[in-house]
Formats: sequence, structure tokens, C-alpha cells
Amino acid sequence: MSKLLGKISCPKREFLLASTSTLGAVGAAAAAWPFIDSINPAADVLAVSSTEVDLSSIAVGEGLGVLWRGKPIFIKHRTAEEIKQAQDDDTAEMIDPQTDAARVQKTEWLVVIGICTHLGCLPSGHLPGDKKGEFGGWFCPCHGSQYDTSGRVRSGPAPLNLEIPPYAFKDDSTLIIGDAEA
Repeated sequence: MSKLLGKISCPKREFLLASTSTLGAVGAAAAAWPFIDSINPAADVLAVSSTEVDLSSIAVGEGLGVLWRGKPIFIKHRTAEEIKQAQDDDTAEMIDPQTDAARVQKTEWLVVIGICTHLGCLPSGHLPGDKKGEFGGWFCPCHGSQYDTSGRVRSGPAPLNLEIPPYAFKDDSTLIIGDAEA
């Protein structure tokens, strides 16, 4: 008889173990959800998903630096010489080959994220008097990477060109960086 009772209690024990485990897993997930949800971007961060820039005050040959999502954005109003040099260099040997036309929407305006693609330094060359390097664009003083007037890496340890953020021209004098729908 005891053998019969032992066999009857075994399925009950398995049911209790499965029920307890399932309830524990659901409870752990419910307790972890507030922490997981806190990792999502806050509403104020989502609100600044785009930046609007007035281009009318930027003279030819000058640039402007703005912040977008905490990243420096370099906006350059390129001269005819800078545009010609960038287009002529399309056939030059490059670390990360890319044409000038693939990097700009309007030839006179270059918009790049101003972070060196080697180790995340801030390249110089955006302000008047800054060292621009031998290719006339930007120079990373930390490790010597040099970028041309199209933001393409031409020498140094940087593996990639300066990144192009998503942007659109609202009109001839207004640039929207980021999500144009926001």
C-alpha cells in the first residue's frame, strides 16, 4: 500500500514544483520590469531627437558647431575651392572610399558628426585658426588622423570617415538634424 501511495504523491509533487517555479518566474519578471523600463529614453530625451539650425548666418568658408543628442555636429559652408578639392579627391586612394556626392545633399553644405572615428576624440579644424591638417578638413591632435574637406579620413589610425548624421533641408536657410518628423 505504501508503494501505491508513493506513486500517487509523485505527480502531485511535480505539479507543486512546476507551479511554484512558474509563479517565481512571473514574480521575478514583474519585479524586474520597472528596472528594464527605466533603461528606455526619457520623454525629454525623445523631445530633442531633432535640432533645427539657421544657416543664414554662416558665411561661405565658415562653419558652425551644434549639439545633437549630445554629439558635436560640424556644419561647414564650403567654398568653391573646398568643393572642387573634395570632388577632385573622389578618385584618390582612401582608407574608407566614398565620393563627395555620397556625403552631401547640397554641395556647398557639409554636415558631419565631429567625433574622430578612431577613439572618439574631437578633431580640430572647425574654428578659425584651428589646425586642419594637410587635406584642409579636420585634424585629430590625439593620434594624428586627418580628414579632407568632405570629412573623409585620409591618413592616420582612424578606420572610417566622419559620420554623417541624418539631416534634411527644411528650406534654403534651415537645416533639421535628426528625425525631421519629430
